[in-house]
Parts: sequence; structure tokens; C-alpha cells
Amino acid sequence: MATLCQIKAPGPNRQRYPLARQVRKPSCVSYPGRWILLLGCLLLAGLASAGEQSLHDLQGKPRSLVEFEGKWRLFNYWATWCTPCLEEIPELVRFHARHKDRDAVVIGINMEQLDGEALAFFIRELAINYPIWISPPTQQSALGAIPGLPTSFLVSPQGEVVARQVGVVSARMIERFIERQGSRKVEPSHP
Repeated sequence: MATLCQIKAPGPNRQRYPLARQVRKPSCVSYPGRWILLLGCLLLAGLASAGEQSLHDLQGKPRSLVEFEGKWRLFNYWATWCTPCLEEIPELVRFHARHKDRDAVVIGINMEQLDGEALAFFIRELAINYPIWISPPTQQSALGAIPGLPTSFLVSPQGEVVARQVGVVSARMIERFIERQGSRKVEPSHP
């Protein structure tokens, strides 16, 4: 399995840590190890449950998952430190630009405790063109489980969660899924 680790030779801390002379330790944790460590920390932190999920925009205005009803909505849970999240942002920007005025929107839900100014700077730097909302870190949202980042939920115009993707999505992947859904009748979730 590929990792980002390289073994480091003993460094300047060998005086403080005498065993460092004899033991060579990895300089970082593998990707799966990082995810497991992060998820464990999140669990121990007593994270918010789906019923308590609080969403707001960068200005602090409360937001709701039912906004943009009548359009396809892709809710993308992400974080600035998440490499796969950063890899998919150009695809989400492309998808949102093509569909926002017609039939679908992307809503990014950042799951960090960043200050609004830092997050706004990050959004400008990456030229993110879709709304970004903020949520406390959680493993469960009103849409479903969030086992890792990025996690995306596709919600139909009728408000039904029709798909969840853990990992990177592409604009074409989302478009193909919506096209397939269009070939079958999607019943409204409310009677």
C-alpha cells in the first residue's frame, strides 16, 4: 500500500530522546492510518448528531438542506486539509457552472472549525463558485452517514436522497447518474 512516509534518520532530538539513535521511525502516517486516526479523534470529541446538525453560511446565516428544492442538489462534505476533497473541487466547480441556472446545484459543506475569514480566503483562492456552508464535524448528517471525506449526497428535486459517494466525484459521474435517474420516475418523498 502506498504511503506518503519516508523513514527519517535520527535528527537533532537524539539528545532529548536517546532511543532515537537506535530506532528509525516513519516521518508520517499512511493515508489509511491518517483517516483512522482522524475518525477516531472525531468520535472521541463527542460530535454533533444529525438531528443537531447546524448549518450556516460564511456570514453566519442559518441554512437548510431543503434550500434549492425543485433542483438536483449535490451536498459535498469536505475539509481544506483533505487532499481528495481538493482534487474534486475543479469538477464540482465545472458541474455547478453548467447546471446552476437550469437543473442542479452544488452545496459544499465544510466540516472544520476554521474562522470565516480563513475559509473565505481559501474559497477565493480555489475559485469555488458554489455556496459553501459550515457544519460542525460529524459522522452523521440528516442525509446519512459520513464515514470519511469527501462524502457527497445527491438529492432529487423531490427531496429524496438518491445516492451517496464516499470519495472523489467528477462532473461527468454526477451528470450520468442524473441522466439515468431521469429515465425512471422519481416519486415525491412527501404525500
